[in-house]
Amino acid sequence: MIRQDDSRKRGRKQQRPDPQESPVAEFAWQLCELKESAGDPSYDRMRSEFGAAASKSALSAAARGKDLPSWETTWEFVRCLAVGVLGQDESTARREWSKRWESARTVPEPDPEPDPEPPRPEPRRWPKWLVAGVVAVLVVIGAVWWWMPEQRPIPGDASLMLSETVPDGTEFAMRQNFAKTWEVRNVGREPWEGRYLAQVFREGDAACTAPQRVSVGEVAPGETVTLAVPVFTGDAPGRCKIAWKMVDEDGRQFFPEDLRPVFFDIQIRP
Repeated sequence: MIRQDDSRKRGRKQQRPDPQESPVAEFAWQLCELKESAGDPSYDRMRSEFGAAASKSALSAAARGKDLPSWETTWEFVRCLAVGVLGQDESTARREWSKRWESARTVPEPDPEPDPEPPRPEPRRWPKWLVAGVVAVLVVIGAVWWWMPEQRPIPGDASLMLSETVPDGTEFAMRQNFAKTWEVRNVGREPWEGRYLAQVFREGDAACTAPQRVSVGEVAPGETVTLAVPVFTGDAPGRCKIAWKMVDEDGRQFFPEDLRPVFFDIQIRP
């Protein structure tokens, strides 16, 4: 149920972006429209009461229209309001908003006007001792860079979940096997190589089991992959929820910590 007192929140109301400014601003304006139709709840309430698995700052930035939010943040914004508050069908909402997000993401930005080329100065001859010193410094910097860990998240790396099987709350009998699958598209600029889905947490008192790690395979930008984990329901009834995130060979995660993992959440009956 939508609370009426959210319309009288204290403090300054977030200013809406101008939808005519850019495709990103128009997308943020649509998020603001959704937020207002759901009673304009605060970002704290979206997280604490409606279950948005994204940070308050990420949710707020998504509606400002300066930068396009990641799909994971967008879906958490939409899921908690469109599905959780307004009662829309989850699959329909996901398809509609993924199309809007892709549209805002793929519109090319105009190239900036090139600066006039300044006159070229006369070449300057540097002393040999100075050149040798610069070379030595560059060698040291290159060595340090070689051993530095790769930046995470990788700029331009992004994923989009298109569909999944086994809806939350599905019931299974004990000692039963099934597979949970997710259809995921590489919507970034980075190819996925040497990546895995690794368990990050589990909840519930049931004794179900699933692999700790499964291979993602090689997925080029724009390609779609179906990821699957086999599950055994075990010998104890109750709730079983297991979640995975994408990691490298050493277990380092590729995407931000506050983004929602993929998971299944089932009930095992006696």
